[in-house]
Amino acid sequence: MIRKVFVITCAGPLLCMGLALAADEHVHQHMDESHSHAASKEVRLVVKFPAALLQRELAHMREHLAILGQLQVALSKGAYGEAADLAEKNLGMSSLPMHGAQEVAKYMPQGMRDLGTELHRAASRFALEASNVGATGDVRPAIAALSDVTQRCVACHATYRFR
Repeated sequence: MIRKVFVITCAGPLLCMGLALAADEHVHQHMDESHSHAASKEVRLVVKFPAALLQRELAHMREHLAILGQLQVALSKGAYGEAADLAEKNLGMSSLPMHGAQEVAKYMPQGMRDLGTELHRAASRFALEASNVGATGDVRPAIAALSDVTQRCVACHATYRFR
């Protein structure tokens, strides 16, 4: 019973993000097909990147989403150390050089940079909480920390968009 609740709890944030991204894609498709009244309702701030950096940044975002899914799988299997390592190496503060964060940061508005930094800090906090599960036996702080990571992604995608 606890395992089912745990899997549902972990899958929820990722499912919500997937639905939000699907809805976002639908909105963009509608906007591209028709410049009707619906197009004027877009409130997210446009962020412009050089084409090469934009493609790389979008690829990083897709990688982040895949890592979130892998973290949920690791948690559902009780592989807390694996989840901690995966999070820190791929999303945590120690991953910033790998993502070329300094190079892309100069094209981001301050609020977007702040959300990105919060995302990476939240991932490092998740890694710590996932590591602690082995000692405490309580997975709830790790789940809460993973939810915080996901919420940072959602906040950024709800506020900013690339064109």
